[in-house]
Amino acid sequence: MGKLFAVVVTVITVVSTAIFITHTWWLPVDISAHGHAIDHQLSETMLSSGVLFVLSQLALAVFAWRYGDRKDGRQVKTFPGGATPMVVFAAIVVGAEILTLTFVGSKVWAGIYQTPPDPNSLNIDVQAEQFAFYFRYAGADGKFGAVHPELINEANENFFGLDPAHDTTARDDIVVPSLVIPVNRPILLTLRAKDVNHAFYVPELRIQQDFVPGLVIPLHFTATQTGKHEIVCTQLCGLGHYNMRAYVEVLPQAQFDQWLKEKAAQQ
Repeated sequence: MGKLFAVVVTVITVVSTAIFITHTWWLPVDISAHGHAIDHQLSETMLSSGVLFVLSQLALAVFAWRYGDRKDGRQVKTFPGGATPMVVFAAIVVGAEILTLTFVGSKVWAGIYQTPPDPNSLNIDVQAEQFAFYFRYAGADGKFGAVHPELINEANENFFGLDPAHDTTARDDIVVPSLVIPVNRPILLTLRAKDVNHAFYVPELRIQQDFVPGLVIPLHFTATQTGKHEIVCTQLCGLGHYNMRAYVEVLPQAQFDQWLKEKAAQQ
């Protein structure tokens, strides 16, 4: 059984390594300005952890092949000091790897989440609720109306709790169920949750950010390619979680301006 186990471990190791090397299941095309840094960090993580994975699994296979069957009468040998030195050594190696990846990866993370947004960013307000996303653009006055949670009412499509009767800046706000943005222009989203935790996840943008009730969370990025991509919620938010999705459509600036003008006329 020892030799059989060694063969199985070796096959699993080789197949797993081949899957990652050939990118059989990999991330979709990157369409964000910051995505290359994330992809580079992911490749470094997979390389370093992959090397340790292959070495440890092959070592396991070698020991299982040589010592798995004890019918030859050989005396069992004990490693000097027992198992403790080996466990300590493994903990140090793995710990050093994790700390190194953490320090290197924190720079990439900080470049996205700790860097202030471009002052010329297009501001878009995002509301998440069970089980939909809604997106709000400022109207001709360039200002958002104040949000009043107590006024939120799905029946009359007041998803953000606006008060246009008393707030003139809210009268021209544009609310739509899909996110439409111009290409190569910085975008600043403000994320709000009406009820429970949700998430904003677009693999092509290399972005995943949670919505937290009671918090207004900023998220900024720049899309570098036109196209239409799915936005999904990755937080289990209720029975309809599986169907909570929207789309982000990246358009040339001229087409975006025309789209925004048409939506403003429909308000």
